[in-house]
Amino acid sequence: MNERKPPTIREVAARAGVSVMTVSRVANKQSWVSPQTRARVEQAIAELNYAPNVSARALAGGDDRRVALLYRNTTTSAYLGELLLGGLDEAAKHHLHLVVEQCETGATADDIIAQILQARVSGVIVPPPLCDWDELAQALTRQDIPWVAIAPDESHGMMVVAIDDRQAASEMTRHLIDLGHRRIAFIQGNPQHRSSARRLEGFRAAMTAQGLAVEKDYIVEGDFSYRSGLEAASHLLSLETPPTAIFACNDDMAAATITIAHQRQISVPADLTVCGFDDTPLAAAIWPTLTTIRQPIRDMSRAAMTLLAEAMKRGDEMNGRGLARLDYSLVRRQSDAVPRLNHRRA
Repeated sequence: MNERKPPTIREVAARAGVSVMTVSRVANKQSWVSPQTRARVEQAIAELNYAPNVSARALAGGDDRRVALLYRNTTTSAYLGELLLGGLDEAAKHHLHLVVEQCETGATADDIIAQILQARVSGVIVPPPLCDWDELAQALTRQDIPWVAIAPDESHGMMVVAIDDRQAASEMTRHLIDLGHRRIAFIQGNPQHRSSARRLEGFRAAMTAQGLAVEKDYIVEGDFSYRSGLEAASHLLSLETPPTAIFACNDDMAAATITIAHQRQISVPADLTVCGFDDTPLAAAIWPTLTTIRQPIRDMSRAAMTLLAEAMKRGDEMNGRGLARLDYSLVRRQSDAVPRLNHRRA
């Protein structure tokens, strides 16, 4: 007669209705598990007479130093690169390991949760646009994993790192108005990124405050990609009365606007002012160099990693509570100037 094999951690997880990771945390007496969940797991352990394997516990301890950075392919490579550089730098300071998890288009919130659990991480960083997905936020909330949202539209009581997008866009618009521009166009970003809507709100607010009309033809859709910037700029510069200034919702689309201007032999900034948002490395690499809003993306990623590390150290459950509001700045370079009044575009 064969001796019955000892119960496995997966059997305990199935009986308690939790993830393997949660069972591991309870077995290792880690504190960021809710009392109700801990009670269910401990009951399952007792009923199955489960004894944690020493080597498995050691492995679990290693897993608890892993943090996942989620991203979807609507995130530009420049933005993702800045997030990675900041996250990797700060992770090393806290003896954490950063892993990158791509969330495929069409994946459900439950699919992403399953992906996170399979990656066996103990913390998650959620940048745009995923941070604005309410269903994912709720699914993450149900897990015993601390997580931080970067630049979400609303905090929902979670840990958040952000700048004031509305105020930043308003400040850039006021800068263009102060230069003397009145016909100012705006290229929107991906509608899935609510930061795009916040920046448009800031643009509209600054124009309205100065008694300037926001022309319907001067608000053009983009999706943060360089290609969408080419299409948007082509449309704007083909208007019978084109703008004297174009404010793009990120640097990629602003760079594309400058490219279209070059192709049409429109001088930037003598005949057209162009500005962007983010201050990615591209902004200082193109010609003319780009006037833009510096969003401290690396520092935002560092702050997110620090919040996670502190939550893990405290033993928080799903979320700690925290808001890191970082400063932005307007970086003036070579792509803006007063409008040329004697030019047909003035």
